[in-house]
Amino acid sequence: MNRLLLCLLAGTALLPLTHAGIARAQTPTTQSALRSEATAPVLVSPEGWHRMAEAGDRLPMFARERTRFETSVTTAMAAGINVPVPVDPGGGFTHEQHKRNQRAIYEAGTLYRLTGDVRYAHFVRDMLLAYADLYPTLGPHPVTRSSRRGRLFWQSLNDSVWLVYSVQGYDAVRDSLTPAERETIDTGVFRPMARFLSDGSPHVFNLIHNHATWAVAGVGMTGYVLRDQDLVDKALLGLAKDGEAGFLRQIDRLFSPDGYYEEGPYYQRYALAPFVIFARAIDQNEPERQIFQRRDGVLLKAVTTTIQSSYGGYFFPINDAIKDKGIDTEELISGVAVAYGRTGDPTLLSIARRQGRTLLSPDGLAVAEGLAESHDQPFDFTSTRLRDGPDGDRGALDILREGDDRTGQTLVMKNTAQGMGHGHYDRLNWLFYDNGNEVVTDYGAARFLNIEAKAGGVYLPENDTWASQTIAHNTLVVDGRSQFDGDLETAEAHWPATGQFVTDNGLQIASSRMVGAWDGVVFDRSLMLVRHPDLPLPVAIDLLRARADHAVRYDLPLHFNGHIMTVDFEARRNLTHRPVLGDAAGYQHLWVDSVSPVAETERSLAWLLDGRFYTYRFGSSVPSQALLVESGANDPDFNLRRQPALIQRTEGQGRVSFFSVLEPHGRYDGTGETVTGSASRIASLRHGTSASAEVVVLTLTTGAVLAIGLADDSSSTAAHRVTVDGQTYQWSGTHARFDR
Repeated sequence: MNRLLLCLLAGTALLPLTHAGIARAQTPTTQSALRSEATAPVLVSPEGWHRMAEAGDRLPMFARERTRFETSVTTAMAAGINVPVPVDPGGGFTHEQHKRNQRAIYEAGTLYRLTGDVRYAHFVRDMLLAYADLYPTLGPHPVTRSSRRGRLFWQSLNDSVWLVYSVQGYDAVRDSLTPAERETIDTGVFRPMARFLSDGSPHVFNLIHNHATWAVAGVGMTGYVLRDQDLVDKALLGLAKDGEAGFLRQIDRLFSPDGYYEEGPYYQRYALAPFVIFARAIDQNEPERQIFQRRDGVLLKAVTTTIQSSYGGYFFPINDAIKDKGIDTEELISGVAVAYGRTGDPTLLSIARRQGRTLLSPDGLAVAEGLAESHDQPFDFTSTRLRDGPDGDRGALDILREGDDRTGQTLVMKNTAQGMGHGHYDRLNWLFYDNGNEVVTDYGAARFLNIEAKAGGVYLPENDTWASQTIAHNTLVVDGRSQFDGDLETAEAHWPATGQFVTDNGLQIASSRMVGAWDGVVFDRSLMLVRHPDLPLPVAIDLLRARADHAVRYDLPLHFNGHIMTVDFEARRNLTHRPVLGDAAGYQHLWVDSVSPVAETERSLAWLLDGRFYTYRFGSSVPSQALLVESGANDPDFNLRRQPALIQRTEGQGRVSFFSVLEPHGRYDGTGETVTGSASRIASLRHGTSASAEVVVLTLTTGAVLAIGLADDSSSTAAHRVTVDGQTYQWSGTHARFDR
């Protein structure tokens, strides 16, 4: 007997239940038992469906989710069956209609198993019979903007997503259909689509990439439902079935040992759905594979890592990322439910409560039960280093936190590898969050997802000319050229060397070094999150040191969010015209609003954001300029957001240290018309250096002095000595804090 079916036999007599959860059990004949063996649900067991139907009504979250499904499907059924010939790009009518159909098939199939109402099964049947008429007539999609064209959609990725969800709905109703109906749907829809996405698309299917993850998930689940072991094996092991591609290889290569996904948090969220949905199907049908234990449970780690890569419910916009995606997305709802179903981790329940959603699945039932019994505990948003690369040796995403993830401070330092085709040229970039806001910002991606007016929702040209370029980020630019000159192949071969990661009470440090971004240039960066009793909120200190074997121009941008309050340095304002900063590498998209003279003095810039003031003090070890700029130049289609930035610039230098402190402070209440603490509490910022170490010194308005010493030598016994303004600082080891 086929090993995929052994787990089904005990429960094949279970039929769908009534809405009230009353079983309609029958004693099957030998013939009906054989029929059930070949057609019963395999993605969720009959026993699983029975438990959900029986218990779901008494669990508020589960009941709400079912009501949501019922409302959605009722609307779809009232609209009637509409399976149009595909003609549109993303956001167009036919594109969106096929997406609506995919959801309706999935939801109606689920409701059939939960309620026993045959109208839902008939709706799924009729929809899929319409697809069985259409699909065999389709060639490549008429929109040619993708090299990976689908048939239902302009890119095959969307076809894969359609298959992942639609095959779940089909699995739920397949045993209710006549043999002729099953044959028509099997041979007209699911088998040819699975073949198209596998054998017919080897350039996608065998990739180690999120597109391939969706493809193998859809094909593998179809294999289980159709009892086709060949499809399952190809999905797991690649088209050659040698393990060099396929789902198992993707698990091994796309995640670090910490569960960090190579393309960054946005795509980690997106790829998480097929990973956990297919893994759940594998666990259901082939539990002996222990898929959730593979690589020390890396898929389950990936769920918590995805959550950890967020602030205020939104993912860090690392690499290509649309900034409105957060922990309430469908993909992470699936991830949280599946992870909780395997671990019982009560902190995941607190995330599910924030999401307000769960799955109509056995895992979702477990979530609903846990919440109904108030088993949830707060998720620990903590300072952490998330290693990158399959072996954990290709840099890291460093996260420093003070307080909670909604109002506290979070500093993110991007010391990761490239992130494949969705990566940006921004090694040692940083972001800062405070008071529920992104204060030091990253642009994310130049894309308007599924908005037809914006190129059908694909990545816009400005994603290449601006968003991925180095100047669009908060990191070093040399001679107006992006890191690796924007060459993906070169960038893929280089990653930062991670340095110290310190989470002492009151002093947190993340350090990294980058070699190879430009020929002959090395730069180190240390970012710190520091508390002091005379400062009401933690401050962020930045120390970046660059060394080149020849004279270069250094630019260090800071992209910030807020309304400028004070510009505390002399600058020439461009009041009657707005010159453009450059003509390539993203500089062509920056208007120049003001330029300071070259000077050695410390400068500051202050802005207001959401009732809180931010003062940024900055300086350099050599004379520099300060430029205030804004994005949006050379943008004929108005694709770019207008966002301000400050650029520190040095000319004709080989060695330079940039140092700065970002201080959150005060409160502005527009309703109450009150202002408190609008003035900075930092009186001065100084810097000193020696052959092996550097010191940053903050003098506060109270007279207190805070100094941080950082050393190149990682030895715990190496001695260091630096003098700043006549004061000598001595210590041993990688770092030291001095308070006086």
